[in-house]
Amino acid sequence: MLPAFLSRERTVAGPGFSRWLIPPAALAVHLCIGQVYATSVYKTALVEHFDSSQTAIGVIFSIAIVMLGLSAAVMGTWVDRNGPRAAMTLATIFWVSGFFVGALGIGTGQLWLVYLGYGFIGGIGLGIGYISPVSTLIKWFPDRPGLATGMAIMGFGGGAMIASPLSGRLLSLYDSSYTGDATTVPDGHAVMMLFLTLGVVYLVLMSFGAATVRVPPEGWTPEGWDPSSVKQKKLVTTASVSANSAIRTRSFWLVWIVLFCNVTAGIGILEQAAPMIQDFFREDGVSAVSAVAAGGFVGLLSIANMGGRFVWSTTSDIIGRKPIYMMYLGVGVVVYLLLATAGHVSTALFVLFAVVILSFYGGGFATVPAYLRDLFGTFQVGAIHGRLLTAWSAAGIAGPLIINAFLDAQGEPGTLTAAAYRPALLTMVGLLAIGFVANLLVRQVPERYHEPASGGPSETERSAA
Repeated sequence: MLPAFLSRERTVAGPGFSRWLIPPAALAVHLCIGQVYATSVYKTALVEHFDSSQTAIGVIFSIAIVMLGLSAAVMGTWVDRNGPRAAMTLATIFWVSGFFVGALGIGTGQLWLVYLGYGFIGGIGLGIGYISPVSTLIKWFPDRPGLATGMAIMGFGGGAMIASPLSGRLLSLYDSSYTGDATTVPDGHAVMMLFLTLGVVYLVLMSFGAATVRVPPEGWTPEGWDPSSVKQKKLVTTASVSANSAIRTRSFWLVWIVLFCNVTAGIGILEQAAPMIQDFFREDGVSAVSAVAAGGFVGLLSIANMGGRFVWSTTSDIIGRKPIYMMYLGVGVVVYLLLATAGHVSTALFVLFAVVILSFYGGGFATVPAYLRDLFGTFQVGAIHGRLLTAWSAAGIAGPLIINAFLDAQGEPGTLTAAAYRPALLTMVGLLAIGFVANLLVRQVPERYHEPASGGPSETERSAA
């Protein structure tokens, strides 16, 4: 039973409420949970603190992403039913608790507690927090769903832009011997204090988002918008498809493959970003890229991730969702090939290729809720989105495992070069090609999966009963 102030009824917007206040509320949550993309900043510190391998530490990130997808799938219908305020509050509790439990694990030298805290508990907060504003945004912006979801979900991609430099400064504050260059690594106590500090900061910011979010009144539409206009667009439906019916359609699973391939390709770079740029430009055991510059690179990727979520998802409102994914995956194949074969030529080329890849990665995330809305309607789009994010869970395992398995086989951290990354990067090229073909096969959802206008069970659900 939810407290009264968290109920959906208490969050209905009153007369004169501006829908443009909803994206900032969503951003307050997404900027915080987007910190998960900054884990590479302290990855080496955790490897040394726990005297472990890159793969073992990479598992922390993988668990968090797996739980993101699973919790989004399991809780999607609950989020739609109870509204964004309750969902954002629950996300805050799990995400912040994950930092505190993770800090305890670092402080006591128990890696399993970091798995449990930041990975498992925090990952649940990631999933609930990620989907909590999606259906609300789409209902506030039925005329521009790509723009709306892009504005909020860009915060998730931009979280590392804030967390990366902030983490570097806090680590230097908590460990005076850490200078931020390639020759020093912060100690475990500094990382523990970083986790505690971020937990407190995120508690405040996410609580603000939960307190300010609102849902539109029943039957509300933007002034001057004609709902019948969506019928004129290809692949866009005005019908409703339930979450249970959606997962029985071919289009759902094709989009699942598309998201999995796009995410796996991007997440492999993100999880390894800071050490990767140092390794690509290493000669005689010494990298030409400092730890500070590598941290800046992580921040730049965050900007690309964030910008791609807004720019490309907004563009999809104009050219359509299917064509934009053809660009993400098709051009992505070419850029990944260039990164694998020519990325070591200069840091400028390396950064350019990585920025393009990450902009497509972010764009794919921000566009997919609108893609689902086009195919399945707004009825249970939040729950459908949650179930689709199991593709992110799978990619959260596949991406880091592909990269780390290849790297562990090539040598020790601090000795790797660009050639060590080539097999993993070429594997990503193959995945993007598979995603490209899957997107080509997406078709409009057959009418037999549509909900009746009365809201009764669909033909598919009646036949399954």
